[in-house]
Amino acid sequence: MKRFLILCCAVVCLFSCNSDDGGNNNNPYIPNALVQFQIDLDFPLYDNLRFAGGSIFIPNGGGVRGFFVFNLSGDQFLAWEASCPNHIPSNCSTMTIVGVLATCACEDYEYSLANGQLLNPVEGSDTFPMVNYRISKSGDVLTISNN
Repeated sequence: MKRFLILCCAVVCLFSCNSDDGGNNNNPYIPNALVQFQIDLDFPLYDNLRFAGGSIFIPNGGGVRGFFVFNLSGDQFLAWEASCPNHIPSNCSTMTIVGVLATCACEDYEYSLANGQLLNPVEGSDTFPMVNYRISKSGDVLTISNN
């Protein structure tokens, strides 16, 4: 009986564990690539991130094609892979920032930087949202990572 209770507790613990998906990539088109980058908001290069709706493209900070950082609410930040999530990386797949959107030149897909969702899906085709990276803020320093 005691072994049965221990086994039940172990099973409950196993299935009640919650994994943190921030940084895990389940997109078949975007390979996992290391992202480990820090942004000091005091640097003039990052002034655009000081206000809500501001964004910046970091081309050489990691990821497949770099990544975007978006200031959602003044103090809440999001980080997204810059490679379009709906096809294999190619010459046209590095997205660009247009206001609060990320656009892909390959198919003119538009994604919201506020939630990573595709805004103009093609009917009848499977689509993926933008790949999200983990971001934390300590003082004026943002740390973007996927590990």
